[in-house]
Amino acid sequence: MLRVIVTHAKKHPALIPLFVIIGSGGIGAGLYLMRLAVFNPEVSWDKKNNPEPWNKMSPSDQYKFYSVNVDYSKLKKDRPDF
Repeated sequence: MLRVIVTHAKKHPALIPLFVIIGSGGIGAGLYLMRLAVFNPEVSWDKKNNPEPWNKMSPSDQYKFYSVNVDYSKLKKDRPDF
């Protein structure tokens, strides 16, 4: 498959941006799925030691990629306020 892509790119150099954009989109989608599988509290990989990890989340923890209604005054500060 990779050999076919390389031969097409050599014959038609205008296809190189298309291959780069499609490839980066596939890699980005794979990384996002990996992020969801690893960092989402609703996914439990260890069912013996921690069967319900979502119960240990506090209400101020942000585990979503984008949170619409966030009260930033109640969030924990982990760096000094200059």
